[in-house]
Amino acid sequence: MQRPAGLLALVVAGVALRSAAALEPVSVSLAITAASVLTGFLAQPRFYCGFVECCLPDDHSLDPAALQQSLEQRLFGQHLAQEVTLKALTGFIQNPNPKKPLALSLHGWAGTGKNFISQIIAENLYPAGLKSKFVHLFLSTLHFPHEHLVPQYKDQLQKWIQGNVSACAKSVFIFDEMDKLHPGLIDAIKPFLDYYEQIDGVSYRRAIFIFLSNAGGDLITRVALEFWRSGREREEIQLKDLEAVLSLGVFNNRNSGLWHSSLIDRNLIDYFVPFLPLEYKHVKMCIRAEMKSRGNTIDEEIVEKVAEEMTFFPKEEKIYSDKGCKTVQTKLDFY
Repeated sequence: MQRPAGLLALVVAGVALRSAAALEPVSVSLAITAASVLTGFLAQPRFYCGFVECCLPDDHSLDPAALQQSLEQRLFGQHLAQEVTLKALTGFIQNPNPKKPLALSLHGWAGTGKNFISQIIAENLYPAGLKSKFVHLFLSTLHFPHEHLVPQYKDQLQKWIQGNVSACAKSVFIFDEMDKLHPGLIDAIKPFLDYYEQIDGVSYRRAIFIFLSNAGGDLITRVALEFWRSGREREEIQLKDLEAVLSLGVFNNRNSGLWHSSLIDRNLIDYFVPFLPLEYKHVKMCIRAEMKSRGNTIDEEIVEKVAEEMTFFPKEEKIYSDKGCKTVQTKLDFY
């Protein structure tokens, strides 16, 4: 990080000294002094990082209030995901000496907010969010499409992670579509998630790994339905009601991406984060938020029309949206 700033400073100083060559001795002395001061100023990381994105420094502290606000304003009906993400991320960033990287595995049906929360995490760490050069997104069907190339993918993945963490210890890696990932592929990153102080001179303890999967959605919905049918509020559902059954379920599900994975077997995933199915009221909240983000006035008549076009299940009760909020944007376009 220092080298580019130093190079910039030397170029500026060189220009100043060449300009001073045609001046009187006193002027030359003043020019040299000014160039020296300018060189030192430009070499400061804070100045340089005001123009170029830099890796987070070791003393960087997350703003818990800002993260909480982002979660509350943009994520609906997910009290467990909000709570776990806030506590896990804040605790990890504020820990001066973590023993391993942070690993979060997000589970739930499409449209429930998994991608949203990974975006929120990225934006609260790096202003550029998912566009940051220190945030890396992998899509299973795009980056690892062919099963016969799994050995090659494993080697490439290890080199990619090693290279990026070497450049920035606080790199963020997001693996989307885990349920479409070929079995065994994710085990390639097991060494980086373990409790090693260093591997080949590189420490991975400040990196963050986030896994997104639709696997386990049926298990989560089953628990949510049991609470609803017994007359209990969804907010009464606690992490302990879901985490154990979720980790076991995805471990034994061949289509989870974590099937018989050493990441689970070695307890390297810190939190299994469940995303509950969304109810009618949550869909309406998504619609209002989308209208607001577009700068539109919130029209409750349109909110009702869009919400009524969504389909809900189970067949008898029709409690939960079968697509979550995934089609809200396209349906809102119609109006």
